[in-house]
Amino acid sequence: MSTREAILAALAAQLGAALAAPVRRNAALPEKVPADGLVILRDGEPGEPEVTLNPRREWYRHRIELELFVPQGNAGGGEAALDGLLGAIGAALRADETLGGLAETLTPAAPEIGVLAIEGAVPLLTARLVLTAEYLVSDPLAG
Repeated sequence: MSTREAILAALAAQLGAALAAPVRRNAALPEKVPADGLVILRDGEPGEPEVTLNPRREWYRHRIELELFVPQGNAGGGEAALDGLLGAIGAALRADETLGGLAETLTPAAPEIGVLAIEGAVPLLTARLVLTAEYLVSDPLAG
């Protein structure tokens, strides 16, 4: 398993164990969201690495996206539930910021909050959270 895949799998497992909301990886946008919310982990983009020589190593700053969904209800609301979900994600990340030593660091950025209106369904309060995982590999295809 590549370092990249190991990091993504470990992150999904860590969040899945810590959150009441289900965590799915690279799933389609939901038609229905459970009351506890839903988290979709997107594999993101490793970007261009910094390369060192002798021995050759590549340092990645991989941008991983989390999409959070919480039912808003017809009268609005959901902000407290979304805030609780973001707090639980923060606590899960702080519990192991290296994902068992797979990454050097795992750093979250501030979330972008929005609303998703789906015709015929309850509106969803959403958040997009970008995590940056930094790691070093010797083989970019195995990285």
